[in-house]
Amino acid sequence: MVGFKNRYMVMEVMLDPNKEISGDDPVVITQFNISKAIKDSILINFGECGLASSIGSFQVKYVNPITKLCVIRATRDEYQKIWSSITLVRSIGNCPVIFNLLDLSGSMKACKNAALKCDELKFEQYKLMVGARLSVDVAQHMQNCLEKIKLLEH
Repeated sequence: MVGFKNRYMVMEVMLDPNKEISGDDPVVITQFNISKAIKDSILINFGECGLASSIGSFQVKYVNPITKLCVIRATRDEYQKIWSSITLVRSIGNCPVIFNLLDLSGSMKACKNAALKCDELKFEQYKLMVGARLSVDVAQHMQNCLEKIKLLEH
């Protein structure tokens, strides 16, 4: 029996910086928000048949709202369709966003390593940007997210 062949994409979600500063209804990046935006993009760009063929394997495996990093799973046959739909997503909620592919891998182990490395580097940048205003809650939430990456499985 042959196992399912998946592709894992480590994506960075870049929010509009003017929207974050203004504080008007801030968008929290969640698995639900990202999944809905991508599914809507697949539906718009590839129709119901395209959505039906890719929905079986598509899953947002991990999201870090602090570093805006996410891991998305798709089958090897459908990953290009999902990837192209992700690049066409222009907003989550009312906030303009851009997705940036950081890593594409065929195994969960390689994806975990890439996501962990990217998350740690982005959090170091975040700590430098925030400085002394870094709260204990944010640091604890980040530790929880890093633990979540280490526990990712198929």
